[in-house]
Amino acid sequence: MVNRVEKLSLLSEMIAFAKSDKNIKNIEYNFLLGVAKQLEISREDFDYLIEHPINYIHLKSHSERIVQFHRLVLLMNIDNEHSPSSVIKLYNFGLRMGLSHESITKVLYLMESFPNKIVPPDVLIDIFKTQYN
Repeated sequence: MVNRVEKLSLLSEMIAFAKSDKNIKNIEYNFLLGVAKQLEISREDFDYLIEHPINYIHLKSHSERIVQFHRLVLLMNIDNEHSPSSVIKLYNFGLRMGLSHESITKVLYLMESFPNKIVPPDVLIDIFKTQYN
């Protein structure tokens, strides 16, 4: 179970990722707001995080880290534009979360073969399960 501080950290990390190309686009903002609602974070807290990021907190649960990585993949591809630097940044976020570089590389490679570059959750989970076992 993820606590409130961990949820704020997850959201703050996603906001930082969205800001990597300077501005948060409307489509990204709406996606992030949806994640905030899913995490039961208020609109006020969400808007506060945009201006005041909090420190990263490492999630203990491997499955929660996979879910967070999937959110970041979705966020990166939501506007159908991603630069090589955003792919590198996503890769580094995955490594920092303690995910295996083989799994991250496989997800980034397979992403190209899916419509809108959206890797289905079951495929993503299978990739990480294979590497985790």
